[in-house]
Amino acid sequence: MHIHILGICGTFMGGVAALARETGHRVTGCDAGVYPPMSDQLRALGIDLIEGYTPDQIELKPDLFVIGNVVSRGNPLMEAILDAGLPYTSGPQWLSENVLHGRHVLAVAGTHGKTTTTSMLTWILEHAGLKPGFLVGGVPQNFGVSARLGRTDDAHRPATGHPFVIEADEYDTAFFDKRSKFVHYQARTAVLNNLEFDHADIFADLAAIETQFHHLVRTVPGSGRLVVNAREESLQRVLDRGCWSEVVRFGVRGDVPGFRARGEPHAFDVLKAAVLVGRVEWPLMGEHNQMNALAAIAAAEHVGVPLQLACEALGQFANVKRRLELRGEVNGVTVYDDFAHHPTAIRTTVDGLRRRVGPDHRILAVFEPRSNTMKLGAMKALLPWSLEEVDMAFCHSGGLGWDAVEALSPLGDRAVVADGIDALVSKVVNAAKPGDQILCMSNGGFGGIHDKLLKRLANRP
Repeated sequence: MHIHILGICGTFMGGVAALARETGHRVTGCDAGVYPPMSDQLRALGIDLIEGYTPDQIELKPDLFVIGNVVSRGNPLMEAILDAGLPYTSGPQWLSENVLHGRHVLAVAGTHGKTTTTSMLTWILEHAGLKPGFLVGGVPQNFGVSARLGRTDDAHRPATGHPFVIEADEYDTAFFDKRSKFVHYQARTAVLNNLEFDHADIFADLAAIETQFHHLVRTVPGSGRLVVNAREESLQRVLDRGCWSEVVRFGVRGDVPGFRARGEPHAFDVLKAAVLVGRVEWPLMGEHNQMNALAAIAAAEHVGVPLQLACEALGQFANVKRRLELRGEVNGVTVYDDFAHHPTAIRTTVDGLRRRVGPDHRILAVFEPRSNTMKLGAMKALLPWSLEEVDMAFCHSGGLGWDAVEALSPLGDRAVVADGIDALVSKVVNAAKPGDQILCMSNGGFGGIHDKLLKRLANRP
């Protein structure tokens, strides 16, 4: 079967393309920005890519067009598909029908930490010998790829199917299907990692997102498991609407049922209902990663992974690219890259770096409010809170419809704003001193700022 994917270079649709190719389909695709690293990964799989959405692509005569949610009405290729009455479907729908059907799907949902927790869970199952399939919105460094089919043979097949771990996004499916992606996945194990307001471009308020999360809860069977953050009132409100599956909580306090950690985020005991079940020692920092670990351990238990083995696996977890990833060190200044783009994620990332480097090193946060939610200014009032522990904050304000200087004014002279990447680089380089830790945060490429900083820092007098 030949499928042609619109919006193929996004992390999710690129993963769908890789899975389609692995299942034996001929795959082609197009995007407005055919660029590395996803373009290189796809071409290495034998997938032909086209720049742009030209209507003549219908002449490729694929059996099916798979539509990414980046595509909207008015897209010239989409209009040609509709005019010609050609068959099309969404990425999540294709995935559900062609890959996930018959599998034990473990879906990881939440405002933050989806990619990291999905990667942790996948690695635990791999370490346990289960050979899971997976689709992650990033590149887990234990695997080096963002998607694979995993074990599909019938030998030793569990009654619920071989495991498939997926990062479960609440964003909408496609222009013709406004349900959240995760309702398509038929999850048997669902992780509800956390829940805050986000995606202001499609959700009016937090209650609207809670409704979508409850739609996910409704799809989990009675024999399934919900792994739920015990500290999130929003998730409790979701469950209060109705719940038909086993609920296992993590992050509990005291001797109540559920999973909790005892110790520092880089070295901690794991307890289930006050009983010691294992210990995790790893290089990751921050309480958020400790919570992600508890969620992954609880989810892996549902497919039969012993708790001690799960803890052992996390000791060998190599994290995900762009999660406090070291990009280089020159003249005593260290540069990191991180995907944080929501105020809570920014704050927890800063906390993780502070725990790593201690109080004697300055942290210079360099960030761009790039997500649709941030561009709309829905979270601007939280930025000073998210950055209060940094020594200096440098904001790229290009393309914003709100005043970044005003929003960051509570930080006083610790806040610096520039509307261009090169200008921002100059300000950071002029401020940097030996021993400083420069933390770059964006959910995009950030104009290659990491390499520009390292080059300028290396060449300055």
